[in-house]
Amino acid sequence: MAVIIRRVEFFLITLWAAVTINFILPRMMPGNPAEAMMAHFQGRLNPAALHALEVAFGVNTKETIWQQYVQYLGDIVHFKFGISLSNFPVPVMHVVMQALPWTLTLAGVTTVISFLLGTLIGMIAAWRRGGIADNLMPPVFVIISALPYFWLGLICIYVFAVTLHWLPSGFGYDEGGNINLSWTFIHQAITHAILPALTIIVTSIGGWILTMRNNMIGTLSEDYVRMARAKGLHPMRIMIQYAGRNAILPNITGFAMALGFVVSGLLLTEIVFTYPGVGYLFLQAVAAEDYPLMQALFLFVTIAVLAAVLLADVANALLDPRIRAR
Repeated sequence: MAVIIRRVEFFLITLWAAVTINFILPRMMPGNPAEAMMAHFQGRLNPAALHALEVAFGVNTKETIWQQYVQYLGDIVHFKFGISLSNFPVPVMHVVMQALPWTLTLAGVTTVISFLLGTLIGMIAAWRRGGIADNLMPPVFVIISALPYFWLGLICIYVFAVTLHWLPSGFGYDEGGNINLSWTFIHQAITHAILPALTIIVTSIGGWILTMRNNMIGTLSEDYVRMARAKGLHPMRIMIQYAGRNAILPNITGFAMALGFVVSGLLLTEIVFTYPGVGYLFLQAVAAEDYPLMQALFLFVTIAVLAAVLLADVANALLDPRIRAR
């Protein structure tokens, strides 16, 4: 319990530091969001319009920095991140929530699939060390994982979309379609997600295979595994319950951090497939100099990674009695 309390304390301190830095950095830059919005109209708006934009963006030069900081913390608690410059006058939170489900569905599901498949293959390869699975699968997938996301994505588009016409080349659904919960739209979303999902899984599974295989080999030499074999326990039980359960513990932190980075999206993959996720939204925000949207995305990614690390630490403490004993 003491370990979990220390982890929570570290999480809260780091979160406060991240929020504070996210508040300070934009205010160190010259100008403000309202002036940036005015620049797009090349001076065609009057000072009254500038004041209205300052109010809309929450920019009030008459307030002290401490008043702005308190107001900023209150806005974060209520999920208020201002108005998006590139989608004016749509609130930033609304823009993010439109892209977040696409990223969570694609990157989240593919991360879980690649972790489970990689862990299983790595476990089998180590258990049958020197066999066909060990000699073939880890080297092949590790080599493939060295390929860039975007390069493999372009190859998939050329083969399956341009040449064979089996799958669409990009975006999240058919052109002209409407987002709804109908089976037609769900089928479109699944069809459009196959190529980017395949790209992500193929290029990320190699790391999980190699890591799990190495962990498993070290665990198989432990005394408690030898004792289980001496007792005549079923090989499947030894592989999963004794060796696999302990070998997977170091992978939990990496898996949790991978899930944390899911919120940031897979930028290059989403760009190649023009997938309407957070990564593609980030690119659009940078291109449009949409500072409120960039600031919110930075904060979401930071919170997601910190929360993932916290959950990994808690999971390790619950699964590993050696950590609980500290």
